[in-house]
Amino acid sequence: MSTTTAALNRRRRTASEKRRFIQPAFALAAAVLLLGVPFWLVISTAGKNQAEAFNPNLAPPSDWRLFENFAQVFDDGRMVTAFFGSLLVMVPAVFGVLLLGSMAAWVLGRRSSRGMAMVYALAISGIVLPPAVVTVVLLLRQLGLAGTAVGMIGVYMGMYLSTVIFFVTGFVRTIPPELEEAARVDGASPIKVFARIILPLLVPVLATATILICLYIWNDVFYALFVIGGRIDTLPLNLYQVASAGLYLQNWHLIFSYIILMSLPLLITFIVAQRKIISGITSGAVK
Repeated sequence: MSTTTAALNRRRRTASEKRRFIQPAFALAAAVLLLGVPFWLVISTAGKNQAEAFNPNLAPPSDWRLFENFAQVFDDGRMVTAFFGSLLVMVPAVFGVLLLGSMAAWVLGRRSSRGMAMVYALAISGIVLPPAVVTVVLLLRQLGLAGTAVGMIGVYMGMYLSTVIFFVTGFVRTIPPELEEAARVDGASPIKVFARIILPLLVPVLATATILICLYIWNDVFYALFVIGGRIDTLPLNLYQVASAGLYLQNWHLIFSYIILMSLPLLITFIVAQRKIISGITSGAVK
């Protein structure tokens, strides 16, 4: 009886050890398939000549021309102007939405009345309610802001304010109110309490929100096309325009090279700030 039990236990341990290795291997294989294959398609196509890239596929290029294609795209695609155009729109929009969103989240996180609950629900409704593009464009024309960087910044701030409030409000509720009370006893005004006590504690979650909003704005072409199309160049809008004009028509190697160069700033930012980003996500999930 003991021999049978011991053999059964060994079989169970063997099966458990197999599952322990099979599950991570399956997850790794799925990640490689879902992420690695598209990434390789972009890299391999960007490294080909025009003839090989005419029908994009997973085959490696016979002669790698990746940096030559980068140089051609950089020279012919007006990337420098488009890069600064993207920064002109993105930096003020991200700064403004983080500041206003974190201040609103601080107020909403410290109030528990039914009225504030309704205000919070209204504030985060922008996450699921898409903006009406036609109405936004008509309103900007009435205000004289259509085709301007200020109008585009206002549109982005209105679109992503709900996202910041949703991220930050839950985090604010985990901060002990005693910290604020102690600062008020010392004579600190509400602005000083927010700037010196609350804002430094929000750095991890704000880093996460920053990357997400930067990703949305940096890659946006739809709203930029309707609001500032033809007046201010941004990287995705510039790619759309030069491709539509025929400069990159059927030149998939140049299009994919442009995409890689356009993605590098955010990729570098993510690599540098990944610890704070992961910290913000996990802190919000646990707390």
